[in-house]
Amino acid sequence: MFAERNVSLQALNSFGIAARAARLARVRHEADVRAVLADADLAVQDKFVLGGGSNIVLTGDVKGLVLKVEVRGRRVVQQTERHTIVEAGAGENWHDFVTWTLDEGLPGLENLALIPGTVGASPVQNIGAYGLELQDRFHGLDAIDLHTGELFTLDAAQCGFGYRDSVFKHAAAHDGDFGLAGRALILRVRFALPKAWQPVLGYLDIERRMQEEGVSRPSARQMYDWIVAIRQAKLPDPAVIGNAGSFFKNPTVTPEQCQDIIGRDPHVVHYPMPDGSVKLAAGWLIDACGWKGKRVGNAAVYDRQALVLVNGGGAEHPATGGEVMTLARAIQTSVYERFGIRLEPEPVVV
Repeated sequence: MFAERNVSLQALNSFGIAARAARLARVRHEADVRAVLADADLAVQDKFVLGGGSNIVLTGDVKGLVLKVEVRGRRVVQQTERHTIVEAGAGENWHDFVTWTLDEGLPGLENLALIPGTVGASPVQNIGAYGLELQDRFHGLDAIDLHTGELFTLDAAQCGFGYRDSVFKHAAAHDGDFGLAGRALILRVRFALPKAWQPVLGYLDIERRMQEEGVSRPSARQMYDWIVAIRQAKLPDPAVIGNAGSFFKNPTVTPEQCQDIIGRDPHVVHYPMPDGSVKLAAGWLIDACGWKGKRVGNAAVYDRQALVLVNGGGAEHPATGGEVMTLARAIQTSVYERFGIRLEPEPVVV
Protein backbone atom coordinates (compact mmCIF):
# COMPACT_ATOMS: atom_id res chain seq x y z
CA MET A 1 0.00 0.00 0.00
CA PHE A 2 1.51 3.33 -1.06
CA ALA A 3 1.30 6.09 1.54
CA GLU A 4 2.54 9.61 0.89
CA ARG A 5 4.85 11.18 3.47
CA ASN A 6 4.85 14.68 4.99
CA VAL A 7 1.72 15.79 3.11
CA SER A 8 0.34 19.32 3.38
CA LEU A 9 -3.26 19.34 4.62
CA GLN A 10 -3.88 23.03 3.96
CA ALA A 11 -5.84 22.36 0.76
CA LEU A 12 -7.59 19.38 2.37
CA ASN A 13 -9.37 21.30 5.14
CA SER A 14 -11.95 23.96 4.33
CA PHE A 15 -10.58 26.33 6.99
CA GLY A 16 -7.31 26.45 5.06
CA ILE A 17 -5.27 25.88 8.22
CA ALA A 18 -1.63 25.03 7.50
CA ALA A 19 -0.82 21.59 8.90
CA ARG A 20 0.86 18.43 7.66
CA ALA A 21 0.23 14.70 7.84
CA ALA A 22 3.16 12.42 8.61
CA ARG A 23 1.59 9.79 6.31
CA LEU A 24 -1.47 9.88 4.02
CA ALA A 25 -3.13 7.02 2.17
CA ARG A 26 -5.96 7.49 -0.32
CA VAL A 27 -8.92 5.13 0.09
CA ARG A 28 -10.83 4.52 -3.15
CA HIS A 29 -11.99 0.96 -2.39
CA GLU A 30 -12.43 -1.16 0.71
CA ALA A 31 -9.43 -3.18 -0.47
CA ASP A 32 -7.27 -0.09 0.17
CA VAL A 33 -8.14 -0.23 3.88
CA ARG A 34 -7.30 -3.92 4.03
CA ALA A 35 -3.98 -3.17 2.33
CA VAL A 36 -3.21 -0.64 5.07
CA LEU A 37 -4.01 -3.20 7.76
CA ALA A 38 -1.84 -5.80 6.01
CA ASP A 39 1.14 -3.47 5.93
CA ALA A 40 3.25 -4.00 9.05
CA ASP A 41 4.35 -0.36 9.18
CA LEU A 42 0.97 1.28 8.47
CA ALA A 43 -1.19 -1.08 10.53
CA VAL A 44 0.27 0.13 13.84
CA GLN A 45 -0.13 3.83 13.03
CA ASP A 46 -2.85 5.90 14.71
CA LYS A 47 -5.44 6.54 12.02
CA PHE A 48 -7.44 9.68 11.22
CA VAL A 49 -10.25 9.49 8.65
CA LEU A 50 -10.48 12.57 6.45
CA GLY A 51 -13.39 13.28 4.09
CA GLY A 52 -13.87 16.75 2.65
CA GLY A 53 -12.19 18.42 5.63
CA SER A 54 -15.15 20.77 6.03
CA ASN A 55 -15.87 20.07 9.69
CA ILE A 56 -12.45 19.99 11.34
CA VAL A 57 -10.09 22.41 13.05
CA LEU A 58 -6.46 21.32 12.85
CA THR A 59 -4.52 22.56 15.87
CA GLY A 60 -1.25 20.97 14.77
CA ASP A 61 0.30 18.39 12.48
CA VAL A 62 -1.30 14.94 12.32
CA LYS A 63 1.36 12.49 13.46
CA GLY A 64 -0.34 9.24 12.51
CA LEU A 65 -1.80 8.00 9.23
CA VAL A 66 -4.47 10.07 7.49
CA LEU A 67 -6.94 7.97 5.50
CA LYS A 68 -8.26 10.28 2.77
CA VAL A 69 -11.65 8.90 1.70
CA GLU A 70 -12.13 9.08 -2.09
CA VAL A 71 -14.75 6.35 -2.69
CA ARG A 72 -16.91 7.37 -5.69
CA GLY A 73 -20.17 6.27 -7.29
CA ARG A 74 -23.87 7.22 -7.34
CA ARG A 75 -26.74 4.90 -8.18
CA VAL A 76 -30.35 3.94 -7.59
CA VAL A 77 -30.29 0.60 -5.76
CA GLN A 78 -33.93 -0.25 -4.98
CA GLN A 79 -37.57 0.74 -5.41
CA THR A 80 -39.98 0.13 -2.54
CA GLU A 81 -43.65 1.00 -2.27
CA ARG A 82 -42.92 4.31 -0.57
CA HIS A 83 -39.28 5.12 -1.34
CA THR A 84 -36.52 5.15 -3.91
CA ILE A 85 -33.27 3.99 -2.32
CA VAL A 86 -30.18 5.74 -3.67
CA GLU A 87 -26.53 5.13 -2.76
CA ALA A 88 -23.41 7.25 -2.99
CA GLY A 89 -19.74 6.61 -2.31
CA ALA A 90 -18.40 8.27 0.83
CA GLY A 91 -15.98 10.40 -1.17
CA GLU A 92 -18.69 12.01 -3.30
CA ASN A 93 -19.21 15.75 -2.81
CA TRP A 94 -22.41 16.16 -0.79
CA HIS A 95 -23.90 19.10 -2.72
CA ASP A 96 -23.12 17.47 -6.07
CA PHE A 97 -24.93 14.35 -4.86
CA VAL A 98 -28.00 16.38 -3.80
CA THR A 99 -28.00 18.03 -7.23
CA TRP A 100 -27.76 14.64 -8.93
CA THR A 101 -30.80 13.30 -7.05
CA LEU A 102 -32.91 16.21 -8.28
CA ASP A 103 -31.58 15.85 -11.82
CA GLU A 104 -32.72 12.22 -11.61
CA GLY A 105 -36.21 13.36 -10.55
CA LEU A 106 -35.75 12.14 -6.98
CA PRO A 107 -36.63 14.89 -4.46
CA GLY A 108 -36.10 14.71 -0.73
CA LEU A 109 -32.65 16.14 0.00
CA GLU A 110 -33.16 19.68 -1.33
CA ASN A 111 -33.24 21.29 2.15
CA LEU A 112 -29.68 20.03 2.67
CA ALA A 113 -28.30 21.65 -0.50
CA LEU A 114 -24.95 23.45 -0.41
CA ILE A 115 -23.84 21.94 2.90
CA PRO A 116 -20.08 21.52 2.44
CA GLY A 117 -18.35 18.18 2.80
CA THR A 118 -18.66 14.64 1.53
CA VAL A 119 -21.40 12.01 1.60
CA GLY A 120 -19.42 9.90 4.06
CA ALA A 121 -19.30 12.71 6.60
CA SER A 122 -23.06 13.34 6.45
CA PRO A 123 -24.13 10.57 8.87
CA VAL A 124 -21.21 11.24 11.21
CA GLN A 125 -22.50 14.75 11.82
CA ASN A 126 -26.18 13.96 11.15
CA ILE A 127 -26.16 17.11 9.04
CA GLY A 128 -29.27 19.23 9.03
CA ALA A 129 -30.71 22.49 7.73
CA TYR A 130 -34.06 24.20 7.23
CA GLY A 131 -36.13 21.68 9.17
CA LEU A 132 -34.57 18.50 7.76
CA GLU A 133 -31.90 16.23 9.21
CA LEU A 134 -30.00 13.46 7.48
CA GLN A 135 -31.64 10.87 9.74
CA ASP A 136 -35.01 11.79 8.15
CA ARG A 137 -33.79 10.39 4.82
CA PHE A 138 -31.22 7.84 5.96
CA HIS A 139 -31.55 4.18 4.96
CA GLY A 140 -28.22 2.53 5.76
CA LEU A 141 -24.47 2.58 5.28
CA ASP A 142 -21.53 0.28 4.69
CA ALA A 143 -18.36 0.77 6.71
CA ILE A 144 -15.14 -1.07 7.34
CA ASP A 145 -13.60 -1.82 10.72
CA LEU A 146 -10.18 -0.17 10.97
CA HIS A 147 -9.03 -2.80 13.45
CA THR A 148 -10.14 -5.99 11.71
CA GLY A 149 -10.80 -4.99 8.09
CA GLU A 150 -14.31 -6.48 8.30
CA LEU A 151 -17.13 -4.87 6.33
CA PHE A 152 -20.34 -4.11 8.24
CA THR A 153 -23.70 -2.42 7.63
CA LEU A 154 -25.65 -0.11 9.95
CA ASP A 155 -29.26 1.05 9.90
CA ALA A 156 -30.56 4.30 11.43
CA ALA A 157 -31.11 2.88 14.91
CA GLN A 158 -27.57 1.50 15.03
CA CYS A 159 -26.14 4.89 14.04
CA GLY A 160 -27.50 6.47 17.23
CA PHE A 161 -28.41 9.75 15.55
CA GLY A 162 -28.87 12.87 17.68
CA TYR A 163 -28.63 16.58 17.04
CA ARG A 164 -25.36 16.86 15.05
CA ASP A 165 -24.39 13.58 16.61
CA SER A 166 -23.99 9.87 15.88
CA VAL A 167 -22.21 6.74 17.10
CA PHE A 168 -19.26 7.75 14.89
CA LYS A 169 -18.49 10.70 17.18
CA HIS A 170 -18.14 8.60 20.34
CA ALA A 171 -15.43 6.16 21.32
CA ALA A 172 -16.27 2.94 23.16
CA ALA A 173 -15.51 3.57 26.83
CA HIS A 174 -15.73 -0.11 27.76
CA ASP A 175 -15.70 -3.48 26.05
CA GLY A 176 -19.12 -4.07 24.53
CA ASP A 177 -19.87 -0.37 24.04
CA PHE A 178 -20.89 0.57 20.51
CA GLY A 179 -18.83 3.71 19.99
CA LEU A 180 -17.19 3.87 16.57
CA ALA A 181 -15.04 7.01 16.74
CA GLY A 182 -11.61 6.11 15.40
CA ARG A 183 -12.75 2.58 14.58
CA ALA A 184 -14.85 2.82 11.41
CA LEU A 185 -14.37 4.22 7.93
CA ILE A 186 -17.62 4.78 6.04
CA LEU A 187 -17.54 3.54 2.44
CA ARG A 188 -21.08 4.04 1.10
CA VAL A 189 -24.31 5.65 2.32
CA ARG A 190 -27.90 4.92 1.24
CA PHE A 191 -30.87 7.26 1.41
CA ALA A 192 -34.63 6.63 1.27
CA LEU A 193 -36.21 9.36 -0.86
CA PRO A 194 -40.01 9.61 -0.53
CA LYS A 195 -42.19 8.95 -3.56
CA ALA A 196 -45.03 10.95 -1.97
CA TRP A 197 -42.84 14.02 -1.62
CA GLN A 198 -43.92 17.06 0.38
CA PRO A 199 -41.85 20.23 0.82
CA VAL A 200 -40.37 20.73 4.29
CA LEU A 201 -41.35 24.28 5.18
CA GLY A 202 -41.59 26.40 8.31
CA TYR A 203 -38.37 28.39 8.36
CA LEU A 204 -38.71 32.18 8.12
CA ASP A 205 -36.31 32.49 5.17
CA ILE A 206 -38.36 29.97 3.18
CA GLU A 207 -41.66 31.63 4.10
CA ARG A 208 -40.28 34.98 2.92
CA ARG A 209 -39.33 33.47 -0.43
CA MET A 210 -42.80 31.96 -0.80
CA GLN A 211 -44.41 35.35 -0.14
CA GLU A 212 -42.02 37.22 -2.44
CA GLU A 213 -42.65 34.85 -5.34
CA GLY A 214 -46.32 34.18 -4.63
CA VAL A 215 -45.77 30.44 -4.33
CA SER A 216 -47.84 28.48 -1.79
CA ARG A 217 -46.49 25.04 -2.68
CA PRO A 218 -42.92 25.16 -3.98
CA SER A 219 -41.46 22.35 -6.05
CA ALA A 220 -38.35 20.50 -4.95
CA ARG A 221 -36.30 22.42 -7.50
CA GLN A 222 -37.65 25.74 -6.21
CA MET A 223 -36.77 24.72 -2.65
CA TYR A 224 -33.28 23.76 -3.81
CA ASP A 225 -32.78 27.07 -5.64
CA TRP A 226 -34.04 29.10 -2.70
CA ILE A 227 -31.88 27.30 -0.14
CA VAL A 228 -28.78 27.61 -2.32
CA ALA A 229 -29.45 31.37 -2.69
CA ILE A 230 -30.12 31.82 1.05
CA ARG A 231 -26.96 29.97 2.05
CA GLN A 232 -24.85 31.84 -0.50
CA ALA A 233 -26.15 35.17 0.84
CA LYS A 234 -25.41 34.26 4.46
CA LEU A 235 -22.38 32.00 4.41
CA PRO A 236 -18.91 32.45 2.92
CA ASP A 237 -17.70 30.12 0.18
CA PRO A 238 -14.84 28.06 1.69
CA ALA A 239 -13.04 28.30 -1.66
CA VAL A 240 -12.90 32.09 -1.16
CA ILE A 241 -12.80 32.52 2.64
CA GLY A 242 -11.67 29.53 4.68
CA ASN A 243 -14.25 28.33 7.21
CA ALA A 244 -15.86 25.22 8.69
CA GLY A 245 -19.47 26.31 8.22
CA SER A 246 -21.61 26.79 11.32
CA PHE A 247 -19.13 26.65 14.18
CA PHE A 248 -21.54 26.15 17.08
CA LYS A 249 -24.60 23.98 17.57
CA ASN A 250 -27.91 25.73 18.16
CA PRO A 251 -28.56 25.12 21.88
CA THR A 252 -31.85 23.77 23.18
CA VAL A 253 -33.44 24.97 26.42
CA THR A 254 -36.61 24.38 28.39
CA PRO A 255 -39.62 26.65 27.73
CA GLU A 256 -39.01 28.22 31.14
CA GLN A 257 -35.41 29.02 30.29
CA CYS A 258 -36.52 30.50 26.98
CA GLN A 259 -39.10 32.72 28.67
CA ASP A 260 -36.41 33.95 31.06
CA ILE A 261 -34.17 34.91 28.12
CA ILE A 262 -37.09 36.52 26.26
CA GLY A 263 -37.78 38.57 29.37
CA ARG A 264 -34.30 40.06 29.08
CA ASP A 265 -33.93 39.97 25.28
CA PRO A 266 -37.37 39.95 23.57
CA HIS A 267 -35.85 39.62 20.10
CA VAL A 268 -34.04 36.32 20.71
CA VAL A 269 -34.54 33.99 17.73
CA HIS A 270 -36.06 30.71 18.92
CA TYR A 271 -37.91 27.70 17.51
CA PRO A 272 -40.27 25.40 19.45
CA MET A 273 -39.31 21.74 19.02
CA PRO A 274 -41.63 18.69 18.79
CA ASP A 275 -40.38 17.35 22.13
CA GLY A 276 -41.40 20.53 23.95
CA SER A 277 -37.93 22.04 24.16
CA VAL A 278 -36.95 25.29 22.44
CA LYS A 279 -34.03 25.69 20.05
CA LEU A 280 -32.18 29.01 20.20
CA ALA A 281 -30.27 30.48 17.27
CA ALA A 282 -26.61 30.37 18.29
CA GLY A 283 -25.75 32.99 15.68
CA TRP A 284 -28.18 35.45 17.26
CA LEU A 285 -26.73 34.84 20.74
CA ILE A 286 -23.19 35.46 19.45
CA ASP A 287 -24.24 38.56 17.51
CA ALA A 288 -26.05 39.92 20.58
CA CYS A 289 -22.76 39.69 22.46
CA GLY A 290 -21.12 41.92 19.85
CA TRP A 291 -18.82 39.37 18.21
CA LYS A 292 -19.64 39.90 14.55
CA GLY A 293 -16.48 41.00 12.71
CA LYS A 294 -14.20 40.59 15.75
CA ARG A 295 -10.95 38.62 15.45
CA VAL A 296 -8.13 36.90 17.30
CA GLY A 297 -4.99 36.98 15.18
CA ASN A 298 -6.09 35.76 11.75
CA ALA A 299 -9.21 33.99 13.02
CA ALA A 300 -12.36 36.10 12.76
CA VAL A 301 -16.12 36.05 13.17
CA TYR A 302 -17.74 36.42 9.76
CA ASP A 303 -19.17 39.92 9.42
CA ARG A 304 -22.39 38.68 7.76
CA GLN A 305 -23.16 35.68 9.99
CA ALA A 306 -21.89 35.47 13.56
CA LEU A 307 -22.28 31.69 13.64
CA VAL A 308 -19.36 31.28 11.22
CA LEU A 309 -15.69 31.65 12.14
CA VAL A 310 -13.37 32.34 9.22
CA ASN A 311 -9.73 32.32 8.19
CA GLY A 312 -9.07 36.03 7.96
CA GLY A 313 -5.48 35.65 6.77
CA GLY A 314 -6.11 33.79 3.52
CA ALA A 315 -3.80 31.15 2.11
CA GLU A 316 -0.60 33.15 2.60
CA HIS A 317 -1.13 34.01 6.26
CA PRO A 318 -3.68 31.45 7.43
CA ALA A 319 -5.23 31.42 10.86
CA THR A 320 -3.82 28.77 13.14
CA GLY A 321 -5.97 26.20 14.86
CA GLY A 322 -4.91 27.78 18.15
CA GLU A 323 -6.24 31.17 17.07
CA VAL A 324 -9.54 29.63 15.97
CA MET A 325 -10.04 27.83 19.26
CA THR A 326 -8.98 30.87 21.34
CA LEU A 327 -11.65 32.89 19.54
CA ALA A 328 -14.19 30.10 19.97
CA ARG A 329 -13.55 29.84 23.71
CA ALA A 330 -13.86 33.61 24.13
CA ILE A 331 -17.24 33.52 22.37
CA GLN A 332 -18.40 30.64 24.58
CA THR A 333 -17.46 32.56 27.71
CA SER A 334 -19.20 35.72 26.52
CA VAL A 335 -22.46 33.92 25.65
CA TYR A 336 -22.45 32.01 28.94
CA GLU A 337 -21.89 35.17 30.99
CA ARG A 338 -24.78 36.98 29.30
CA PHE A 339 -27.31 34.22 28.69
CA GLY A 340 -26.24 31.29 30.88
CA ILE A 341 -26.01 29.15 27.74
CA ARG A 342 -23.01 26.94 26.99
CA LEU A 343 -22.36 26.78 23.25
CA GLU A 344 -20.96 23.52 21.88
CA PRO A 345 -18.67 23.57 18.83
CA GLU A 346 -19.73 21.56 15.77
CA PRO A 347 -16.31 20.87 14.18
CA VAL A 348 -13.98 18.11 15.29
CA VAL A 349 -10.86 19.58 16.88
CA VAL A 350 -7.74 17.62 15.93
